[in-house]
Amino acid sequence: MNTLRVTLSLLFTGLVVAAGAAGAEPPQVRHRMPAPSLPEADTNCTTMPDAISGFAAPSPPNIRPQVRRDARAAAPGVAQEAIAIAAPAPPAPPAPSAPVMYQPTAKVMAAAPAAGYIIGGVTMQNVDTSRYAHRDTNPVHQTAADPVSTFSIDVDTGSYTNVRHMLNQGQLPPADAVRSEEFINYFNYGYAAPKDRSRPFSVTTEFSPSPWNPDRQLLLVGIQGYTVPASDIPAANLVFLVDVSGSMNEPDKLPLLKASLKQIVPKLRAQDRISLVTYAGSTCVALPATAGDQHAKINAAIDALGAGGSTNGAAGIDLAYAQAAKGFIKGGVNRVILATDGDFNVGTVGVEQLKDRIADKRRSGIALTTLGFGEGNYNDDMAVTLADAGNGSHHYIDSLEEGRRVLVDEMSATLMTIAKDVKIQMEFNPGVVGEYRLIGYEKRMLAREDFNNDAVDAGEIGAGANVTALYEITLKGAKGASVDPLRYGAEAPATKGNELGFLRLRYKSPEGGASQLIEQPLSASVTSPSERMRFAAAVAAFADNLRGGKYTEGFGYDKVAELARTAQGKDDGGYRAGMARLAELAGGMQTPVAGTR
Repeated sequence: MNTLRVTLSLLFTGLVVAAGAAGAEPPQVRHRMPAPSLPEADTNCTTMPDAISGFAAPSPPNIRPQVRRDARAAAPGVAQEAIAIAAPAPPAPPAPSAPVMYQPTAKVMAAAPAAGYIIGGVTMQNVDTSRYAHRDTNPVHQTAADPVSTFSIDVDTGSYTNVRHMLNQGQLPPADAVRSEEFINYFNYGYAAPKDRSRPFSVTTEFSPSPWNPDRQLLLVGIQGYTVPASDIPAANLVFLVDVSGSMNEPDKLPLLKASLKQIVPKLRAQDRISLVTYAGSTCVALPATAGDQHAKINAAIDALGAGGSTNGAAGIDLAYAQAAKGFIKGGVNRVILATDGDFNVGTVGVEQLKDRIADKRRSGIALTTLGFGEGNYNDDMAVTLADAGNGSHHYIDSLEEGRRVLVDEMSATLMTIAKDVKIQMEFNPGVVGEYRLIGYEKRMLAREDFNNDAVDAGEIGAGANVTALYEITLKGAKGASVDPLRYGAEAPATKGNELGFLRLRYKSPEGGASQLIEQPLSASVTSPSERMRFAAAVAAFADNLRGGKYTEGFGYDKVAELARTAQGKDDGGYRAGMARLAELAGGMQTPVAGTR
């Protein structure tokens, strides 16, 4: 269910109209007070912050709120963010006047429930205020004119699970919510691990025919980080920064967040340090740094979390980093984990301002991971941007199972960085490759010169994590070319005709220093697609269909599901089968094209 938030003026619309019609004076309303730009941290979390941004704190519990029960019943959840108002003193005899109809603002209209409801004669309809950054899909490049492709790796998976949540709710996602690389990287492709730790990851490549166009090929580049058992992770200093604002008071938000956090508690050790920082209208330390083996104390602090108030995320970030710095473990894992729906509405709220703030703080050796929750007002753009700036990853938690997967099953990959600023550069041989297109990674594209510039930030890889990139390739002279050749362009010589291209990777150790370089030529020999290649292609086609199907040429959801089912292999957890099922659900929800069945 979408977020249900109603401002104070709207709650009293019904009372104003009813009072006017009866010739009575409207009830008194509290005046909006200016919200502080940066609330001070409160170490006493027993008192809930402001109930709604910019308004006075709730009245004492012995004063009953004047809110009609029928209005609450018509709009479930409204009472959570309503402000208790003291009953006014008996009014003086009112002067006759006509009732004034309240005209809701656009902001108020955006906060109404999905089905809509009526309060004081005003019909409210919900508008989804979720925010996704728009990025154009990577285009096709002619190798003769532009032979080099450079990008940063990305281990985020939030786009896939967020879209999974939408599809399971019976909704097709907006195109901007779909990021192909996060779909592909959600899955494990069984790459061989590096033989030793002299290099943090291994590199696997494949070159096979495309399933949606036999005149083209797919190039797969996969990297696999070395594994570290959870018990061998260095001592961890973890600060969970928890959004407890009013917008989090929905079943798929704070309750799911709390249940997910409790999954990790039994895995914490005596050498670990855990803190809980909360933020709403103000911030507080709900649990100071506590030894990880104090499970009962940590669980009690999680259980005590409750939602209410505005969302001063900027102040919460400052306090969380201060707490992490206070408990910093040299040589250990130092990380802030921000759990939120991303709906920052007090203090510093601009994405770029927060990005700069996080980028400055990552230099202290404290990383940031973001966990997204909920729908309706979900700020995906904010969560993704902050994680990227904080040398961390972004995940969307759509179920308790996913919460356990991220925080427990993949604890090493989520928490422990084994290589940072990992960049990939592919130079295609213009004598062999006519065209190429990188599938996904739009938010991670780099300039060619950025590859050798160690000052340019790039993505991190965690222990045991794997990253996959796919290129769609058209060989020189093949029928599958998308772009006409230049009339006056010079023909590229067929140099090193047995090479498809040259692959370069750069990375730094987690401690920093100069980057290390890995180079290897890639063969132009086309091979039969492996199981991993077929499944990765199915996931890429699924994402492209959800974005409009521009590049998959009629390879629809039914074919995606069929290809995925033939490439399930050993499917621990049933994740691959789940993707095939999602493709079928999406196919059932799409609008048929006129003249087709």
